Amino acid sequence: MPKKISHNLAEYANALSAVDVKRLNSAISYIRATTHIDRTVYTAGNGGSASTATHFAADLNKYANGTRVLKRIRSTSLVENVPLLSAIINDEGWSELFTYQLNGKVIPGDILCCFSVHGGVGEESAGAWSQNLVRAIDYVNDNNGITIGFSGFNGGVFENKCSVNIVVPANSTPIVEGLHVVLTHYIAEKLRTE
Repeated sequence: MPKKISHNLAEYANALSAVDVKRLNSAISYIRATTHIDRTVYTAGNGGSASTATHFAADLNKYANGTRVLKRIRSTSLVENVPLLSAIINDEGWSELFTYQLNGKVIPGDILCCFSVHGGVGEESAGAWSQNLVRAIDYVNDNNGITIGFSGFNGGVFENKCSVNIVVPANSTPIVEGLHVVLTHYIAEKLRTE
């Protein structure tokens, strides 16, 4: 194997081995609990993290449930309805993309899983990153829901806002986003088999 590829794969392995397993298990426990109290798991993210959010919602609905008929995990992605998303952004603004959808739906015990490489910090020409996720986390927290963050780097503001924040401690967007998918697959597998 070429040295550069070997080094890159080692970076993925090092970041994955540094993920806090206690936080991962807490997230699994929170999601499993929704099946006993008839609650919903919502997922959200921007950019590449939007696809992870939709993928995770699909895995929770199909794979994690296996052949269970009763006490199923119920999950929905807040990034999959393009006409709705464009209408909200056009009429309400980007910052309201997720809170608009959650308003009037979230009840105590519901879960919001947010995916963000930087965890809601940093800024470029469009302004601060992922503030629509931060607003959604605040909204769910204010309505007695549970918030699960998936972030990278040092965790960002998700560290102080989420009920539990799973950090991939890497300073690389591809590594963080790639390992978020690995972690969500792990969660779905544990929910299916335990």
